[in-house]
Amino acid sequence: MQTSITTYDDKPHEECGVFGIFDRQAKAALEVYYGLFSLQHRGQESAGMTVSDGESMETFRGMGLVTEVFRNFPGKDGYIGIGHVRYSTTGSSIPSNVQPLQVDCAEGPFALAHNGNLINTAPLRQQLLQSGADFQTTMDTEVIIKLIARSRKAAVEDRIKEVMGILRGAYALVACTDHAIYGVRDPFGYRPLVIGKTETGFVLASETCALDAIDAQFVRDVLPGEIVTIDDDGVHSTMYEPAVNHRRAICSFEYIYFARPDSVMNGQSIYQARLNMGRALWEETHYDGDIVMSVPDSGNVAALGYSYASGIPYSEGFLKNKYMGRTFIQPDQKQRERAVRMKLNPIALNVKGKRIVLIDDSIVRGTTSGIIIRMLRNAGAAEIKLCISSPPVKYPCFFGIDTAERRQLIAAKHSVEEIREMIGADELHYLSQEGLAKAISCLRGEDMCFACFDGKYAEPLPESMEARVK
Repeated sequence: MQTSITTYDDKPHEECGVFGIFDRQAKAALEVYYGLFSLQHRGQESAGMTVSDGESMETFRGMGLVTEVFRNFPGKDGYIGIGHVRYSTTGSSIPSNVQPLQVDCAEGPFALAHNGNLINTAPLRQQLLQSGADFQTTMDTEVIIKLIARSRKAAVEDRIKEVMGILRGAYALVACTDHAIYGVRDPFGYRPLVIGKTETGFVLASETCALDAIDAQFVRDVLPGEIVTIDDDGVHSTMYEPAVNHRRAICSFEYIYFARPDSVMNGQSIYQARLNMGRALWEETHYDGDIVMSVPDSGNVAALGYSYASGIPYSEGFLKNKYMGRTFIQPDQKQRERAVRMKLNPIALNVKGKRIVLIDDSIVRGTTSGIIIRMLRNAGAAEIKLCISSPPVKYPCFFGIDTAERRQLIAAKHSVEEIREMIGADELHYLSQEGLAKAISCLRGEDMCFACFDGKYAEPLPESMEARVK
């Protein structure tokens, strides 16, 4: 049976990206389109947007990339809009699971888009079913929007606050009515959300690169546990106050891999953080070589950091086919190797006879690192020392990143030396957790989530998820 897999499938998959705008002088659909296009790296399975003109609301959704979904551009005029790009973490990749979701409430239409993953979806869904709700999707997002719609609180902010009291897990939300947009970040701050300002309105987005795309100015990050309302009177803030004080648990993988290098997150340039990771790798290894090269594109900036710190010249070692998306291939070793070669091909002139310090951001399953190293050997590399700009991934994520079961994570079963032998590198070094925390200089180590590295989850997991950690 043919299986759809990514051609370069040894990475944690992107989560989702969200965007929202309130601007009476703007064409919301166009601005949402540009915002989503700039967030395409966060999800490539589907895209959607909701637009309101203050009197009526319409939602447009489809499977595929932003440019494919909106090839026939939505004709709805409006000054309020939210949008979403998706990679599925909860729920299948099917048309009914595309976001935003729109429902009718007593006060009018309400739409919502979600980046993250709840860990108590099953019991909440069961409670809703027992109370007469029916579901059109398999997503945790539908649980959230149904809970908000069923709340008897008068103000939307109070409805959201009530629902936040029973949600567990990661959520960065954008939502809209015919009169306002809303941004919500869970009390741990797992997933990012920022506020921007246009000349005549305001924007919400997963990353600052989406603000740049529409010439909006960064204002600030939405705080963990904050509910932001944007309407004709400007920006209003309401804080959710949980019964138990939450520590912050901001996803460290946003800085390692997910976020675009030109984004700024919690005051930290992603580009600078990755340069710092490369410098930290040099400080921890002092590997010598003729060239430093990266596995493109996610290792590029850390490789530059290693080169700057070591004085070893940076050189391109691979040509990346930027037109590769997903493909249907037989999941055997020969076809997997061919799929990787379709995406990455060594530049023999730069590789032959060279001692290479190779930089990549992570090894998850270990399915492609060995293929890449063999490709370099076949191109004539004399020596390959592999540096990874993150610690070993030993535990699954349940908070918005699609990682494998623990039994599929190579570092959960094997030592660094065993992994080195398996993939065929001459040396292998993972960045220490301390080095990573130092590289992300905007945050204290205790404010970050390192659960995929050390198994210390910020909140207790349900029994069903605990079983997947063992």
